[in-house]
Amino acid sequence: MSIRRKVTGTVAIPVIMAVILEIICLKSGQNVITNMKSFNNFVVYTAIVMITTIALSINLNSGRFDFSLGGMAALSAVTGAKISYGLLHGGAGSAPLMLLIAILAGAVLGAVSGLIYVTLRIPPIITSLGVTLIYEGILYTITGGKYVMAEVQNSSMSGFVGTWIYAALLIAAVLTVIILIFDHTRFGYNYRALQSGQKVAANTGIHEIPNAVGCYAICGSLMGIVGFLNAARNTNINGGQLNFGSIAIMFTAFLPMFIGSYIGRFSNDKLGYLLAAVCMSLLNSTFAVFSNSITASTQSIINAVLLVVFLIYLNNEAVLKRLFHPQKAA
Repeated sequence: MSIRRKVTGTVAIPVIMAVILEIICLKSGQNVITNMKSFNNFVVYTAIVMITTIALSINLNSGRFDFSLGGMAALSAVTGAKISYGLLHGGAGSAPLMLLIAILAGAVLGAVSGLIYVTLRIPPIITSLGVTLIYEGILYTITGGKYVMAEVQNSSMSGFVGTWIYAALLIAAVLTVIILIFDHTRFGYNYRALQSGQKVAANTGIHEIPNAVGCYAICGSLMGIVGFLNAARNTNINGGQLNFGSIAIMFTAFLPMFIGSYIGRFSNDKLGYLLAAVCMSLLNSTFAVFSNSITASTQSIINAVLLVVFLIYLNNEAVLKRLFHPQKAA
Protein backbone atom coordinates (compact mmCIF):
# COMPACT_ATOMS: atom_id res chain seq x y z
CA MET A 1 0.00 0.00 0.00
CA SER A 2 1.45 3.36 -1.05
CA ILE A 3 2.07 6.19 1.41
CA ARG A 4 -0.40 8.37 -0.47
CA ARG A 5 -3.14 5.79 -0.11
CA LYS A 6 -2.34 5.30 3.58
CA VAL A 7 -2.57 9.04 4.27
CA THR A 8 -5.75 9.41 2.21
CA GLY A 9 -7.43 6.44 3.86
CA THR A 10 -6.46 7.66 7.32
CA VAL A 11 -7.77 11.23 7.04
CA ALA A 12 -10.63 10.77 4.54
CA ILE A 13 -13.48 10.09 6.98
CA PRO A 14 -12.60 12.85 9.51
CA VAL A 15 -12.09 15.43 6.74
CA ILE A 16 -15.30 14.50 4.91
CA MET A 17 -17.29 14.55 8.14
CA ALA A 18 -15.80 17.89 9.21
CA VAL A 19 -16.66 19.47 5.84
CA ILE A 20 -20.22 18.13 5.81
CA LEU A 21 -20.96 19.24 9.37
CA GLU A 22 -19.41 22.66 8.81
CA ILE A 23 -21.58 23.17 5.70
CA ILE A 24 -24.67 22.19 7.68
CA CYS A 25 -23.79 24.70 10.39
CA LEU A 26 -22.89 27.46 7.91
CA LYS A 27 -26.34 27.18 6.34
CA SER A 28 -27.68 28.29 9.72
CA GLY A 29 -25.10 31.05 10.00
CA GLN A 30 -22.97 29.23 12.59
CA ASN A 31 -19.85 27.10 12.88
CA VAL A 32 -19.25 23.66 14.34
CA ILE A 33 -16.85 25.20 16.85
CA THR A 34 -17.88 28.75 17.64
CA ASN A 35 -15.55 29.86 20.44
CA MET A 36 -12.82 28.74 22.83
CA LYS A 37 -15.30 27.18 25.24
CA SER A 38 -16.77 24.99 22.53
CA PHE A 39 -13.24 24.01 21.46
CA ASN A 40 -12.41 23.01 25.04
CA ASN A 41 -15.58 20.88 25.15
CA PHE A 42 -14.65 19.40 21.78
CA VAL A 43 -11.24 18.22 22.99
CA VAL A 44 -12.58 16.91 26.32
CA TYR A 45 -15.33 14.91 24.58
CA THR A 46 -12.78 13.60 22.08
CA ALA A 47 -10.73 12.30 25.00
CA ILE A 48 -13.78 10.64 26.59
CA VAL A 49 -14.84 8.90 23.38
CA MET A 50 -11.33 7.83 22.38
CA ILE A 51 -10.47 6.33 25.77
CA THR A 52 -13.86 4.59 26.06
CA THR A 53 -13.44 3.17 22.56
CA ILE A 54 -9.97 1.83 23.30
CA ALA A 55 -11.22 0.26 26.54
CA LEU A 56 -14.15 -1.39 24.75
CA SER A 57 -12.02 -2.65 21.87
CA ILE A 58 -9.33 -4.30 24.00
CA ASN A 59 -11.61 -7.05 25.28
CA LEU A 60 -14.16 -7.03 22.47
CA ASN A 61 -11.50 -7.76 19.86
CA SER A 62 -10.62 -10.86 21.88
CA GLY A 63 -14.23 -12.02 22.03
CA ARG A 64 -14.85 -10.72 25.54
CA PHE A 65 -17.88 -8.42 25.66
CA ASP A 66 -17.66 -6.32 28.82
CA PHE A 67 -20.80 -4.56 30.06
CA SER A 68 -19.10 -3.42 33.26
CA LEU A 69 -17.13 -0.53 31.71
CA GLY A 70 -19.68 2.07 32.79
CA GLY A 71 -19.86 0.66 36.30
CA MET A 72 -16.07 0.77 36.58
CA ALA A 73 -16.01 4.37 35.34
CA ALA A 74 -18.63 5.57 37.82
CA LEU A 75 -17.35 3.60 40.83
CA SER A 76 -13.71 4.55 40.28
CA ALA A 77 -14.70 8.21 39.85
CA VAL A 78 -16.70 8.16 43.09
CA THR A 79 -13.80 6.47 44.89
CA GLY A 80 -11.40 9.11 43.61
CA ALA A 81 -13.79 11.93 44.47
CA LYS A 82 -14.45 10.73 48.02
CA ILE A 83 -10.79 10.10 48.89
CA SER A 84 -9.43 13.27 47.27
CA TYR A 85 -12.13 15.39 48.92
CA GLY A 86 -11.42 13.80 52.27
CA LEU A 87 -7.72 14.66 51.93
CA LEU A 88 -7.83 18.09 50.27
CA HIS A 89 -11.45 19.21 50.76
CA GLY A 90 -11.63 20.43 47.16
CA GLY A 91 -8.51 22.55 47.40
CA ALA A 92 -5.59 22.92 45.02
CA GLY A 93 -4.48 19.64 43.51
CA SER A 94 -7.84 17.93 43.98
CA ALA A 95 -8.25 17.16 40.28
CA PRO A 96 -4.82 15.48 39.75
CA LEU A 97 -5.24 13.48 42.96
CA MET A 98 -8.74 12.36 42.01
CA LEU A 99 -7.49 11.37 38.55
CA LEU A 100 -4.66 9.30 40.00
CA ILE A 101 -6.92 7.54 42.50
CA ALA A 102 -9.58 6.92 39.83
CA ILE A 103 -6.98 5.28 37.58
CA LEU A 104 -5.74 3.04 40.39
CA ALA A 105 -9.28 2.20 41.53
CA GLY A 106 -10.29 1.45 37.95
CA ALA A 107 -7.31 -0.87 37.51
CA VAL A 108 -8.29 -2.78 40.68
CA LEU A 109 -11.94 -3.01 39.60
CA GLY A 110 -10.91 -4.19 36.16
CA ALA A 111 -8.55 -6.81 37.60
CA VAL A 112 -11.29 -8.07 39.93
CA SER A 113 -13.64 -8.39 36.96
CA GLY A 114 -10.97 -10.29 35.03
CA LEU A 115 -10.25 -12.61 37.94
CA ILE A 116 -13.95 -13.40 38.30
CA TYR A 117 -14.08 -14.23 34.60
CA VAL A 118 -11.04 -16.53 34.56
CA THR A 119 -12.06 -18.18 37.85
CA LEU A 120 -15.68 -18.93 37.02
CA ARG A 121 -14.92 -19.80 33.37
CA ILE A 122 -18.36 -18.82 32.18
CA PRO A 123 -19.01 -16.68 29.08
CA PRO A 124 -17.55 -13.18 29.61
CA ILE A 125 -20.80 -11.49 28.63
CA ILE A 126 -22.56 -13.27 31.52
CA THR A 127 -19.74 -12.48 33.92
CA SER A 128 -19.76 -8.80 32.95
CA LEU A 129 -23.52 -8.53 33.56
CA GLY A 130 -23.08 -9.86 37.09
CA VAL A 131 -20.06 -7.62 37.73
CA THR A 132 -22.02 -4.62 36.45
CA LEU A 133 -24.80 -5.24 38.96
CA ILE A 134 -22.25 -5.68 41.77
CA TYR A 135 -20.41 -2.43 40.93
CA GLU A 136 -23.68 -0.53 40.56
CA GLY A 137 -24.80 -1.86 43.94
CA ILE A 138 -21.54 -0.75 45.59
CA LEU A 139 -21.86 2.65 43.90
CA TYR A 140 -25.42 3.01 45.18
CA THR A 141 -24.38 2.02 48.69
CA ILE A 142 -21.53 4.53 48.81
CA THR A 143 -23.57 7.44 47.45
CA GLY A 144 -26.97 6.52 48.92
CA GLY A 145 -28.32 6.66 45.38
CA LYS A 146 -27.69 10.40 45.21
CA TYR A 147 -25.59 12.56 42.90
CA VAL A 148 -22.04 13.21 44.07
CA MET A 149 -21.68 16.97 43.65
CA ALA A 150 -19.78 18.75 46.43
CA GLU A 151 -16.73 16.49 45.96
CA VAL A 152 -16.32 17.38 42.27
CA GLN A 153 -17.51 20.98 42.19
CA ASN A 154 -14.34 22.93 42.92
CA SER A 155 -11.94 25.20 41.09
CA SER A 156 -9.39 22.45 40.56
CA MET A 157 -11.90 20.25 38.71
CA SER A 158 -13.43 23.08 36.68
CA GLY A 159 -9.95 24.27 35.75
CA PHE A 160 -9.11 20.81 34.42
CA VAL A 161 -11.87 20.92 31.80
CA GLY A 162 -11.78 24.70 31.43
CA THR A 163 -8.90 24.36 28.98
CA TRP A 164 -8.22 21.92 26.17
CA ILE A 165 -4.59 21.42 27.20
CA TYR A 166 -5.10 18.83 29.96
CA ALA A 167 -7.49 16.74 27.87
CA ALA A 168 -5.04 16.87 24.95
CA LEU A 169 -2.22 15.72 27.25
CA LEU A 170 -4.39 12.81 28.42
CA ILE A 171 -5.12 11.88 24.80
CA ALA A 172 -1.40 11.92 23.95
CA ALA A 173 -0.45 9.99 27.10
CA VAL A 174 -3.11 7.29 26.69
CA LEU A 175 -2.39 6.87 22.98
CA THR A 176 1.35 6.58 23.61
CA VAL A 177 1.03 4.12 26.49
CA ILE A 178 -1.52 1.91 24.71
CA ILE A 179 0.55 1.79 21.51
CA LEU A 180 3.67 0.91 23.51
CA ILE A 181 1.89 -1.81 25.51
CA PHE A 182 -0.01 -3.50 22.69
CA ASP A 183 2.39 -2.93 19.79
CA HIS A 184 5.85 -3.05 21.34
CA THR A 185 5.85 -5.35 24.38
CA ARG A 186 5.69 -9.09 24.98
CA PHE A 187 2.28 -8.56 26.61
CA GLY A 188 1.02 -7.04 23.36
CA TYR A 189 2.52 -9.78 21.22
CA ASN A 190 0.84 -12.40 23.42
CA TYR A 191 -2.42 -10.46 23.24
CA ARG A 192 -2.39 -10.49 19.43
CA ALA A 193 -1.41 -14.16 19.32
CA LEU A 194 -4.29 -15.09 21.62
CA GLN A 195 -6.56 -12.87 19.57
CA SER A 196 -5.68 -14.78 16.40
CA GLY A 197 -6.11 -18.23 17.94
CA GLN A 198 -6.28 -18.95 21.65
CA LYS A 199 -5.81 -22.70 21.43
CA VAL A 200 -2.79 -22.48 19.13
CA ALA A 201 -1.26 -19.65 21.18
CA ALA A 202 -1.79 -21.56 24.44
CA ASN A 203 -0.12 -24.62 22.94
CA THR A 204 2.97 -22.52 22.15
CA GLY A 205 3.33 -21.59 25.82
CA ILE A 206 1.46 -18.29 26.01
CA HIS A 207 -0.47 -17.97 29.27
CA GLU A 208 -3.99 -16.81 28.55
CA ILE A 209 -5.12 -16.07 32.13
CA PRO A 210 -2.48 -13.42 33.07
CA ASN A 211 -3.00 -11.73 29.71
CA ALA A 212 -6.78 -11.64 30.11
CA VAL A 213 -6.57 -10.25 33.66
CA GLY A 214 -4.03 -7.68 32.47
CA CYS A 215 -6.40 -6.60 29.70
CA TYR A 216 -9.23 -6.16 32.20
CA ALA A 217 -6.96 -4.11 34.50
CA ILE A 218 -5.91 -1.85 31.63
CA CYS A 219 -9.54 -1.39 30.59
CA GLY A 220 -10.44 -0.51 34.17
CA SER A 221 -7.70 2.11 34.45
CA LEU A 222 -8.83 3.66 31.17
CA MET A 223 -12.41 3.81 32.42
CA GLY A 224 -11.14 5.46 35.59
CA ILE A 225 -9.90 8.30 33.37
CA VAL A 226 -13.26 8.40 31.59
CA GLY A 227 -15.11 8.52 34.91
CA PHE A 228 -12.93 11.41 36.05
CA LEU A 229 -13.45 13.36 32.81
CA ASN A 230 -17.20 12.81 32.89
CA ALA A 231 -17.32 13.96 36.52
CA ALA A 232 -15.36 17.12 35.73
CA ARG A 233 -17.40 17.79 32.57
CA ASN A 234 -20.82 17.20 34.15
CA THR A 235 -19.85 18.58 37.61
CA ASN A 236 -21.51 15.54 39.21
CA ILE A 237 -21.53 11.75 39.34
CA ASN A 238 -24.81 9.86 39.23
CA GLY A 239 -24.81 7.50 42.19
CA GLY A 240 -28.20 5.97 41.40
CA GLN A 241 -27.25 3.95 38.32
CA LEU A 242 -28.97 0.65 39.09
CA ASN A 243 -30.33 -2.13 36.86
CA PHE A 244 -27.65 -1.66 34.17
CA GLY A 245 -28.05 2.12 34.16
CA SER A 246 -24.28 2.45 33.81
CA ILE A 247 -23.90 0.58 30.52
CA ALA A 248 -25.09 3.54 28.42
CA ILE A 249 -21.57 4.95 28.30
CA MET A 250 -20.23 1.99 26.34
CA PHE A 251 -22.74 2.50 23.53
CA THR A 252 -21.07 5.82 22.72
CA ALA A 253 -18.03 3.77 21.67
CA PHE A 254 -19.60 1.35 19.18
CA LEU A 255 -19.68 3.63 16.15
CA PRO A 256 -16.18 5.09 16.71
CA MET A 257 -14.83 1.58 17.28
CA PHE A 258 -15.99 0.43 13.85
CA ILE A 259 -14.86 3.67 12.21
CA GLY A 260 -11.52 3.49 14.01
CA SER A 261 -10.99 -0.13 12.99
CA TYR A 262 -11.63 0.83 9.37
CA ILE A 263 -9.19 3.76 9.55
CA GLY A 264 -6.70 1.45 11.25
CA ARG A 265 -6.38 -0.55 8.03
CA PHE A 266 -4.43 2.37 6.60
CA SER A 267 -2.36 3.27 9.66
CA ASN A 268 -2.76 2.13 13.27
CA ASP A 269 -6.00 1.08 14.93
CA LYS A 270 -5.29 3.23 18.00
CA LEU A 271 -4.77 6.28 15.81
CA GLY A 272 -7.99 5.25 14.08
CA TYR A 273 -9.85 5.36 17.39
CA LEU A 274 -8.55 8.88 17.98
CA LEU A 275 -9.69 10.09 14.56
CA ALA A 276 -13.04 8.34 15.01
CA ALA A 277 -13.41 10.10 18.37
CA VAL A 278 -12.71 13.40 16.61
CA CYS A 279 -15.56 12.58 14.21
CA MET A 280 -17.95 11.85 17.07
CA SER A 281 -16.89 14.99 18.91
CA LEU A 282 -17.52 17.05 15.77
CA LEU A 283 -20.98 15.49 15.57
CA ASN A 284 -21.57 16.23 19.26
CA SER A 285 -20.50 19.85 18.71
CA THR A 286 -22.95 20.08 15.82
CA PHE A 287 -25.71 18.78 18.08
CA ALA A 288 -24.77 21.51 20.57
CA VAL A 289 -25.13 24.15 17.83
CA PHE A 290 -28.65 22.90 17.08
CA SER A 291 -29.54 22.08 20.70
CA ASN A 292 -32.78 24.05 20.45
CA SER A 293 -34.09 21.91 17.61
CA ILE A 294 -32.39 18.51 18.03
CA THR A 295 -33.50 16.62 21.14
CA ALA A 296 -31.53 13.92 22.95
CA SER A 297 -33.75 11.21 21.46
CA THR A 298 -33.15 12.57 17.97
CA GLN A 299 -29.40 12.52 18.60
CA SER A 300 -29.64 8.87 19.63
CA ILE A 301 -31.56 8.05 16.46
CA ILE A 302 -29.00 9.85 14.28
CA ASN A 303 -26.13 7.97 15.97
CA ALA A 304 -27.96 4.66 15.53
CA VAL A 305 -28.64 5.36 11.85
CA LEU A 306 -24.98 6.26 11.25
CA LEU A 307 -23.90 3.03 12.95
CA VAL A 308 -26.27 0.91 10.84
CA VAL A 309 -25.23 2.67 7.61
CA PHE A 310 -21.54 2.16 8.36
CA LEU A 311 -22.09 -1.51 9.23
CA ILE A 312 -24.00 -1.98 5.97
CA TYR A 313 -21.06 -0.44 4.12
CA LEU A 314 -18.54 -2.68 5.86
CA ASN A 315 -20.66 -5.77 5.17
CA ASN A 316 -21.00 -4.90 1.47
CA GLU A 317 -17.60 -3.31 0.90
CA ALA A 318 -16.46 -5.88 -1.64
CA VAL A 319 -19.70 -5.54 -3.63
CA LEU A 320 -19.41 -1.75 -3.69
CA LYS A 321 -15.79 -1.94 -4.86
CA ARG A 322 -16.79 -4.20 -7.76
CA LEU A 323 -19.67 -1.86 -8.58
CA PHE A 324 -17.69 1.40 -8.63
CA HIS A 325 -14.25 0.07 -9.59
CA PRO A 326 -14.87 -2.94 -11.88
CA GLN A 327 -11.36 -2.71 -13.40
CA LYS A 328 -9.63 -3.01 -10.01
CA ALA A 329 -11.95 -5.81 -8.95
CA ALA A 330 -11.10 -7.72 -12.09
